[in-house]
Amino acid sequence: MEGMLSGTPHSTTRTAAVVFAGFCAFVTLFAPQPLLPMLAREFRVSAAAISLVVTASTLAVALAAPFAGVVADRFGRKRVIVPAAFLLAVPTLLAATATSFGQLLFWRFLQGVFTPGIFAVIIAYINEEWEAGAGAATAAYVTGTVLGGFSGRALAALVASHASWRWAFVMLGTLNLLGAIAIRAWLPAGRRFTRARRGGPVGGAMLRHLRNPRLVATYAVGFCVMFSLLGTFTYINFYLAAPPFGLSTTALGLLFVVYLVGAAVTPTAGRAIDRFGHRFALVAAFTAGAAGVCLTLVHSLPVVMFGLTLTCTGVFIANSAGSSYVGSAATESRASAVGLYVTFYYLGGSGGSAIPGFFWAHGGWPACVGLIVAVQLVTIALALIFWQPLPKVAGVPALTAAIEEG
Repeated sequence: MEGMLSGTPHSTTRTAAVVFAGFCAFVTLFAPQPLLPMLAREFRVSAAAISLVVTASTLAVALAAPFAGVVADRFGRKRVIVPAAFLLAVPTLLAATATSFGQLLFWRFLQGVFTPGIFAVIIAYINEEWEAGAGAATAAYVTGTVLGGFSGRALAALVASHASWRWAFVMLGTLNLLGAIAIRAWLPAGRRFTRARRGGPVGGAMLRHLRNPRLVATYAVGFCVMFSLLGTFTYINFYLAAPPFGLSTTALGLLFVVYLVGAAVTPTAGRAIDRFGHRFALVAAFTAGAAGVCLTLVHSLPVVMFGLTLTCTGVFIANSAGSSYVGSAATESRASAVGLYVTFYYLGGSGGSAIPGFFWAHGGWPACVGLIVAVQLVTIALALIFWQPLPKVAGVPALTAAIEEG
C-alpha cells in the first residue's frame, strides 16, 4: 500500500518531498520581480527592457513544459523531477556571475528550461501514487509553491538591499540545491506509473488535445490568467518605487505577502468549484480581480495592498478552475495535457511581463491597468462561451491547481 496511511513516517516524508518540490519550482522563477527597479539602474535599461528578466524564464517554461510531460510519460516521474531540481540550481548560481544584461537573460532562460521538470510532473505523480488523500497532497504541494514564490521574492529583496543582487542569486541557488537533496531523499520511486506507448509520433497526444475545443478554450483562459497577473505584479514594482509611494527594494519584496492569502483561499476555492462549477468560480474570481487592479490606482498604500490581494486571490481561484478543468476535459496523456496548459499559461506570462511595458512607456500605470482589465474581461467571456459542464469520468482524477502564480 506504499505507506498510504496518513501519519506514518513514509507518508510524512513523501508529503514533505512534495512540499519541497513546490518550493523549489518557484523560489527562483519570479524572485527578481522586486529587484527590477534596482536591476534597471544597474544595467541602465528601461522598465520594458528589464522586464525581459522575467519574460526570459516564463518563455523558457512555456517552451519546455510539453516536453517535460512527454519525457515523464515515457520514463517515469521521479526520474524527471529529481534531475530537474538539481539542474535548476546551476543557472541560478551562475546568474550571480553575469557581467552583462545579455548574460543575465541567458541564465534566467535556463532556469525556465528546467523548472517544468518539477511542477509539470509532480501533479501527475500525486494523482498516480496517492491511493487516498490526493487532494491533501496537492494542497501540500500548492502550499509549497506559494511559500516558495513568496520566500524567493522576499528573501531576494532583503539580500539585495543589504548586500547585492548577485548575493540574492547565490542565496536562491543554495535554497534550490538544498531542496533538491531533500526531494531525492524523500520522494519514493513511483509504483503505479505506466509507461506511455512508443507507437506513433511524440506529438500525437498533443495534437489530439489541440483538437479538443474545451481544452483549447481552457488553454486560452490559462494564457489570459497569467498575462493579467504577471502584468500586474511586474509593473506594480515600478509604480510603487516612484513617488508618491517611494518604496524600497525590501518593501517591494514584502509586497508579495498578499500571495499568502492565496494559500489560505485555495482549499476553499476547490470546494466552491466542486459546488458551483468552473465557470461560476472563474467569473466571480476575475470580477473581483478586475476590481482589485483598479483599486491600485488609488494613492493609498493600504488600498493598493487590498487591491493586490483581490487580484492575487482572483488568479489563484481562476487558475484552480482552469487546471482542474483540464483534468476533466482530458481523457488521455494527462501529463501532456497539463504540459500544454502550462505552455499557454506561461506564454501568457511572457506576454504579461513584456507587452505592458509599451503601455507603461506611453501611459504609465493607468495604461497598464486598462490593458489588464481588458484581458480579464476577455477571460470571463471565454469561460462563459466555451466552458460547458462536463460529466464526471470514473477513474480519471481531476488535476487541481498545479501552478504557482506569477
